[in-house]
Amino acid sequence: MGKYFGTDGFRGTANENLTADHAYKVGRFLGWYYGELKKRGGDDTPARIVIGKDTRRSSYMFEYSLVGGLTASGADAYLLHVTTTPSVAYVSRVDGFDCAIMISASHNPYYDNGLKLINGKGEKMEDEVINLVEAYLDGKLEVFGEKWEELPFAKNDKIGRSVDYVSGRNRYIGYLISLGVYSFRGMKIGLDCANGAAWNIAKAVFDALGAETHVINASPNGVNINENAGSTHIEALQKYVVENGLDAGFAYDGDADRCLCVDEKGNLISGDHILYIYGRYMKDRDKLVNNTVVATVMSNFGLFKAFDEIGINYAKTAVGDKYVYEYMKEHGCSIGGEQSGHIIFSKYASTGDGILTSLKIMQVIMSREKKLSELAAPFKVFPQVLENVKVKDKAAAQADPDVRVAVEKASAELGSTGRMLVRESGTEPLIRVMAEAESEEICRKYVDSIVDVLKAKGHTL
Repeated sequence: MGKYFGTDGFRGTANENLTADHAYKVGRFLGWYYGELKKRGGDDTPARIVIGKDTRRSSYMFEYSLVGGLTASGADAYLLHVTTTPSVAYVSRVDGFDCAIMISASHNPYYDNGLKLINGKGEKMEDEVINLVEAYLDGKLEVFGEKWEELPFAKNDKIGRSVDYVSGRNRYIGYLISLGVYSFRGMKIGLDCANGAAWNIAKAVFDALGAETHVINASPNGVNINENAGSTHIEALQKYVVENGLDAGFAYDGDADRCLCVDEKGNLISGDHILYIYGRYMKDRDKLVNNTVVATVMSNFGLFKAFDEIGINYAKTAVGDKYVYEYMKEHGCSIGGEQSGHIIFSKYASTGDGILTSLKIMQVIMSREKKLSELAAPFKVFPQVLENVKVKDKAAAQADPDVRVAVEKASAELGSTGRMLVRESGTEPLIRVMAEAESEEICRKYVDSIVDVLKAKGHTL
C-alpha cells in the first residue's frame, strides 16, 4: 500500500483527506500519462478514460474534478454517470478504454469517498502506475527518463472533451441479462440496493429474467447510501424476505461489487456460503478449474472443513479481492472471493460483481430445484468473534513481540479445533483480531487475550 492508495483505491473523508484537488491531479496525471504512452507508440489520438460514480453527494464533485484534470491533459472523459464498479470494469475492458476510474467508497458511509483506478483490461490498476500517480501528487514524478515538476497542458484542438456514455452502462445491463441461463419466472426475489449504485440496474436485470422482484433501499438522496441498508446491514433484508414470503434475497453494497444473500428462512448466506454453493456446483459439473476455490485468510474455518469433506482444494490469499484475483489469474482458477461478498467468476468478470453473483446463485437454485437454505446446509459455520481495535500504528502493533507471543500461544492452544488471525486493516487504522472455535465463549476468550496485550503495550487509541 502507498501513501494515498490502499487495497481498494484512494479512499478518505470527502474534502478532508481526499479532496477535489486530489481528484483533479489524478485526472491530470492519467490523462497525460496515457496520452503520452500513445504518442510514444506512434498514436496521436487522445487517451480515452471512462468514469463511473456511486450515489454519494460528493461523487459529483469528484467527477467534475476528474473531468477537469483529464481534459486539461488532453484526454477524452467518457461518463457512465451513476453505475456500479463492475460495470465500469466491464466497459473499460470491452470498449477499449485506456483506463477507467470509479468514484466510490464502497460500503463506507456517505461522507467518505474514493477513487478506484482500473486498467484497460478491467482489472485493478497496476502498482507501477499507482506509484506514478502518488509521485505526481507529491511533486516527485519521474517517468520516461525525465523529472516532471509539472505536466504540460493540452492546447488548442488537443484539449480533451467529455462524452455522455450511458450507453455503456446499458450494454452492461444487457450483458448481465444474457448470462441468465434459466428463467426466474415464479420466483419471488428481494433486492437491497443500499441506496447505492445498483438502484437502477439490479431490478431491471431480475425483471428481464422473469422474477417477481421486490426492492428495498433504492431511493438514493446523496446521504443515505449504506445507511441501515445493503450488505453491511443485512438484517433489513432478512426481515423483509421473511415478512413477504420471498424465495431469496440479495443485498449489495454502495458500489455493488459485493453481494450477500438471505435464504427463504431469513438466514444470512455469506460470501463463504456462496463460494461453497457455487464451488460445489462447478465441481459436480466438472467445471471447477484445478478443482480449486480461492478464498482469503478471513474465510470461516468451517468453509475449509466443508471443502475437505467434498474433495475441493482451496487457496488462501491475503484479504482483498485484488489478491484473490491475482492468484486466480496466475493459476487459472475459475472462482474466488471473500467472506464479505466480493466474489469473482473469472469466466465472466475481472472483478467482484454483486449482481452477477446473485445471478449465479439463482442459477444453482433453479438448476438444483432446491431452496437456498438446502444448498447452504452442508456448510457448518464455526462461531467467530472479530474485534476491530483502533491503534496508533498498525505496523508497530502487529510487530510487537509480546503481541506475537500472545497470538502464537492462542493458536497453539486452539490447535486443529479453531484458529486465530490478527491482521492490519487495508483501509483504516485498525488491527483486526479474530478467533474461530467450537463456541463463541472460546473465541471471546482468545480475542480478549490479544486485545488485552495491545492495550497493555499502549498501542490502542
